[in-house]
Amino acid sequence: MTNKMKIAIAQINPTIGDLPGNSQIILEMAQRAAAKGVRLLLTPELSLCGYPPRDLLLNPSFVEAMGITLQQLARDLPPKLAVLVGTVEQYAKAHITGGKTLFNSIALLENGQVKQFFYKRLLPTYDVFDENRYFEPGLQANYFTLDNIHIGVTICEDLWNDEDFWGKRSYAVNPIADLAILGVDLIVNLSASPYSVNKQQFRETLLRHSAVRFQQPIIYANQVGGNDDLIFDGRSFALNRQGEIICRARGFETDLVVVEFDEAQRDLQLGSVTPGSESEDEEIWQALVLGVRDYARKCRFSKVVLGLSGGIDSALVAAIATTALGKENVLGVLMPSPYSSEHSISDALALSENLGIKTNILPIGDLMQGFDQTLADLFADTEFGLAEENIQSRIRGNLLMAIANKFGYLLLSTGNKSEMAVGYCTLYGDMNGGLAVIADVPKTRVYSLCHWLNRNSEIIPQNILTKAPSAELKPGQVDQDSLPPYEILDDILQHLIHNHQSAAQIVAAGHDPVIVDRVIQMVARAEFKRRQAPPGLKITDRAFGTGWRMPIASNWVAVKNAYQTKTVAKPTLVCWDGQDAHPRIK
Repeated sequence: MTNKMKIAIAQINPTIGDLPGNSQIILEMAQRAAAKGVRLLLTPELSLCGYPPRDLLLNPSFVEAMGITLQQLARDLPPKLAVLVGTVEQYAKAHITGGKTLFNSIALLENGQVKQFFYKRLLPTYDVFDENRYFEPGLQANYFTLDNIHIGVTICEDLWNDEDFWGKRSYAVNPIADLAILGVDLIVNLSASPYSVNKQQFRETLLRHSAVRFQQPIIYANQVGGNDDLIFDGRSFALNRQGEIICRARGFETDLVVVEFDEAQRDLQLGSVTPGSESEDEEIWQALVLGVRDYARKCRFSKVVLGLSGGIDSALVAAIATTALGKENVLGVLMPSPYSSEHSISDALALSENLGIKTNILPIGDLMQGFDQTLADLFADTEFGLAEENIQSRIRGNLLMAIANKFGYLLLSTGNKSEMAVGYCTLYGDMNGGLAVIADVPKTRVYSLCHWLNRNSEIIPQNILTKAPSAELKPGQVDQDSLPPYEILDDILQHLIHNHQSAAQIVAAGHDPVIVDRVIQMVARAEFKRRQAPPGLKITDRAFGTGWRMPIASNWVAVKNAYQTKTVAKPTLVCWDGQDAHPRIK
């Protein structure tokens, strides 16, 4: 008779710092797994405290409480079930070596005891990751034996250093290769890998390469849920030695999936494979809905408020919030000014009817007059300009913040990535909020998502999709008065922000050098705004969040090199009309 071991992945959604709550989630998953005859249960990286705990790890009482909670969890687990739990462990020799005081660890719990710790070997320091700040790297390959099966243990980044796949090594060691040399039967990876568009395809391609190269079955357990700006998509999976996907958990949801390891064949058997998303738009939508739902829930908000302008950005945010929290928990506020078009109000009301959300209309004309009167002497003999335009946005921001404060609502800001990149937004106005829902969604993707949303029936009113975008801060204003067409702008931003290309390279890709220079300078000068923005949900590999670390006071302009080498014609001067102004070509 062939011996088979049942192994389960607990794809859980922990709340950072909630040690009792996270422990209870793990315990409940363990009980469900035991009822299915599972022998080994896998949980994600730092599953006990949630990822990323960041500077909570600098608090000794937090670390001590984690150790106590881990011991109690071991005692509470069902008998005959081994569980791998993500936690931290003290580095006893830190005072001697001068190293960090903690290891990013996986603990093996079995028979009421914490039996063994395994330490993460590769510590990422790029993008949103800063693990060298807290952890000492493990120095040896991690494995244990369970029922005569040798199981190699890796933690997240330990998978991401296959020099045969990348063509180079980012770290000195490859933990997967080390485990293959030791002759383990199976490799498990406990991860907390944040979501970005198409990242799942990349994960599966990378692990497929490693499985085939080392002839090792691999089980990948990922965290799910939103934690601040980061979204974790789950989609845990397993591959056999041939690199075939034999199991995949659901995306953007908690899940418990079971696979079988056949000891005779030394391989994993086919299990349940959840299909992937049908399109990028569907995947992004699921991520944003999860991000809003978890941010509100984990920050203890039940209701949200946002300004409805009749534009496409606020329409998309309202739709996301309604799906995430329920129509009864979303309030849309219309704040028309004397410059607002009639369709701005009618389009916003049509959207709210489609979504079934409540609305309030608060005209701001009288408030604008009050500001004009108060500033009349000081602003005498000056032309109407951006200062006056931005007062409208700040009036709206004040009203929304008052509502949020009065009723305990979470204010959602509605600016997109294109606007955030070039500063086409107003501090203490439309940038007000507790969460920037689409701050990592370019304007062209906003349109794509809205068209996808309308694939079966109209949710976003057709006029919102077809009219020219406008801030409506003066008569007849449209975005393209101040910005290049969004198709051009977003492509330049893709080259600049995501591909890290120079002005010369962007021009060589087919863009006007004057526009390229203008956009680069706008991006640089808007840094002070982004630093004061609410956290924005991350859906790309280069977001304006914790992984974006640009100086505000800087004299470096990326186009200077291009001019010095004469690869780009020098553009006309970009003129700035004030600290919160939109740049314009002079």
